[in-house]
Amino acid sequence: MVDIHPTAIVSKKAKLGTNVKVGPFSIIEDEVEIGDNTVIHAGVKIKNYTKIGSNCQIFEGTVIGNVPQHLGFKGEVSYVEIGNNTVLREYCTIHRGTSFDDGVTRIGDNCYLMAYVHVAHDCKVGHDTILANCVTLAGHVRIGNYVFIGGLTPIHQFCRIGDYAMVGGASAVDKDIPPYTRASKNHVMLYGLNIVGLKRRGFTNDQIKLLKEAYRILFRTSSTLTEGIKEVEEKLPKTPEIENLLNFVKTTKRGIAPEASKRKQIITEEE
Repeated sequence: MVDIHPTAIVSKKAKLGTNVKVGPFSIIEDEVEIGDNTVIHAGVKIKNYTKIGSNCQIFEGTVIGNVPQHLGFKGEVSYVEIGNNTVLREYCTIHRGTSFDDGVTRIGDNCYLMAYVHVAHDCKVGHDTILANCVTLAGHVRIGNYVFIGGLTPIHQFCRIGDYAMVGGASAVDKDIPPYTRASKNHVMLYGLNIVGLKRRGFTNDQIKLLKEAYRILFRTSSTLTEGIKEVEEKLPKTPEIENLLNFVKTTKRGIAPEASKRKQIITEEE
């Protein structure tokens, strides 16, 4: 029912599902739950208060459930939760939550985290999301569903990245990235919609056309976001996609990344 290598150390208090495999020299502590058909490769450490779903792959050197890198953490019980069908490649690190948030660091279903990805305390990553090599999430980051983030990208604490967004590699993210958009550079700027990604996910031409118009109004032609929001609400239909975009923009706390054409205009004027 469970295949544990003789050199692995697995607590008798850990709960392992059917057909779980644990590779050589891996360590699984007491308060751990692992779902059916999940494979733990060699040299993995899964610490207390970690829950991993079914059909996952956890590769060599990964550490899940370590205490957060937070000076205010006092040893309170907190958690890591990883969904089903998620892959963590070599040397990923996933830290527990803190009492400064809801106490849970969570990664959704069908995610793919490539080598050396770091997910800090209290982060939330949606489903069907890909984080390429060496992506680094600071505390309290929120990442939506169907997101792709290129390698070597750091994301500042409390930043959000919306559904279906794409962030290019080596982009320093210090502002929120709205859903459906494409962003890159250091520091990050918006470069229109993630059209290729939207088409791959089955968005129709009409849906994309409306999102293009909303993007133009919000981020290119309006003097302020407040004016842009008002104009979109007055001129465009209230589709689920438009509502999702507006709600994201309305609730930003760190601010929205600047649109590339506006940023270049500001730089030119300053020079």
